[in-house]
Amino acid sequence: MAKEFVPAGADLELRGIRKEFPGFTAIENLDLQIPAGEFFALLGPSGCGKTTTLRIIAGLEEPTSGQVMLGGQDVTFTKPHERPVNTVFQSYALFPHMSILENVAFGLRRRKIENPIPKAMDALNLVELGYAAERRPQQLSGGQQQRVALARALVNRPSLLLLDEPLGALDLKLRRQMQIELKAIQMEVGLTFLHVTHDQEEAMDMADTVAVMHKGRIEQMGAPEALYERPKTAFVAKFLGQSNIFVGQAVESSANSLAIEIAGTKLSVPKHRAEKQSGKIALGVRPEKAFFHHEAPATSPDLNILGPGEIKDIRFTGVSNQYLIEIPNVGDLIVFAQNVGMSPVAELGQQVWVSFKVEHTFGLSDLPAGDED
Repeated sequence: MAKEFVPAGADLELRGIRKEFPGFTAIENLDLQIPAGEFFALLGPSGCGKTTTLRIIAGLEEPTSGQVMLGGQDVTFTKPHERPVNTVFQSYALFPHMSILENVAFGLRRRKIENPIPKAMDALNLVELGYAAERRPQQLSGGQQQRVALARALVNRPSLLLLDEPLGALDLKLRRQMQIELKAIQMEVGLTFLHVTHDQEEAMDMADTVAVMHKGRIEQMGAPEALYERPKTAFVAKFLGQSNIFVGQAVESSANSLAIEIAGTKLSVPKHRAEKQSGKIALGVRPEKAFFHHEAPATSPDLNILGPGEIKDIRFTGVSNQYLIEIPNVGDLIVFAQNVGMSPVAELGQQVWVSFKVEHTFGLSDLPAGDED
């Protein structure tokens, strides 16, 4: 039923999109392609240009230059209601005086679509709310209202569904439940979803592809796991999770690896995981891939070792203990130890060494702010 009710999505392509406002440029020459049927996340902090991008796709803003192509057709200057696009916003904007069935059917009635009520009921069944068709919005929970808003968008059979922080108003438990439901619905209907969010975990959990946006540009795009394991810029390394980053001068290079020197110690990275090969280079490692030791570990070509340092802070977060370790002339490192009932025994002020595998190290294309040449 669901696949008959909503057609497969269409390719979305942005060509050289630029958007200028008085005094600043929100988007700079953005090129983007989203294949039909994909769950795509546009991820970034406030002010990065992601919401402006969504509004341009929806037709709520006109680009200063560039083209918006949907299903191979140029819709750059097509009016919003004439585009095969629907948007689900953080505020659901349901009509309080109507039943949820009438809320979903409202757009169909306005467009004079035949048999609006059966079509609206199909949409409610799709989001598993058919049993509540006659209730009013105020009788529903936040998660249920979010699903009504989704049904209202899906019933219009858009080629592309835009999601603008749709889960931001929900509490953590409900948000995670809705993430699972949204992804399941997207897979069932085969529709193209473009999800705009600042929530890294949400993007990683739901999307097939994530584009990390920063200052009006896409810094890096790819599968969530690829972006996390191989961030290419300092911004992506720090915004998508946490990273320990070390800056030093390249001092050695072999066929398969290169090394930098920091505080008299060499740190190595596989060449295929390094964006730069010479000069001043930033290397990084994720905190969960680092370990601390009470004695200096044995040196190994497969291991990067730093220390000794001092444990300055210990935080219990439920799934892990997080240790902040200060190493002289290197700085602060974060180490996550999984809470499996046998976390390393450590106290504030204790002296430790930190190690991580060379194969888990990554090399960035740029340097963190404050470390530029």
